[in-house]
Amino acid sequence: MNLSFQPATTTDVPTIIALAHEIWHKHYPDIITKEQIDYMLSTRYSSKQIVSAMERAEQFYLVTLNEKPIGFASIEKQTDFYFLHKFYLLTDNQKQGVGTQFFRFLLQEMNNEKVRLQVNRQNIKAINFYFKNGFVIERAADFDIGNGYYMNDFIMIRKPTNQ
Repeated sequence: MNLSFQPATTTDVPTIIALAHEIWHKHYPDIITKEQIDYMLSTRYSSKQIVSAMERAEQFYLVTLNEKPIGFASIEKQTDFYFLHKFYLLTDNQKQGVGTQFFRFLLQEMNNEKVRLQVNRQNIKAINFYFKNGFVIERAADFDIGNGYYMNDFIMIRKPTNQ
């Protein structure tokens, strides 16, 4: 297995968009409606939105397997922690240790500092992955994202560890 992790640039935006569409349409139908999936993809995964995120210091990364992109993530440094905005792998590449290796790479990029994220409260697979990687639930919160849709999330936190 030839895994590679690298920072993404604006030239990678079409790849990120394609991965997001494939991953969301396979993973989220059991969690949120197709209409909400389409709405969130259109509002959060347009070229304009991703480039804007990159310009305001959200760092994107791609993970490739045998030179084929299979996932992406994005992190952003806040005042006293990092925020993990995105962390996605193609469903066919889950449960093989790829996510854990990708996450360990990101921890190095974040200097093993405190990390926060949001995850849908019904996304049991992701929540369990985050538990396995040292996160705890900080609180539950609901976010109005427009068009009558809400994100019903857990805010999770991972405190630095001595490695």
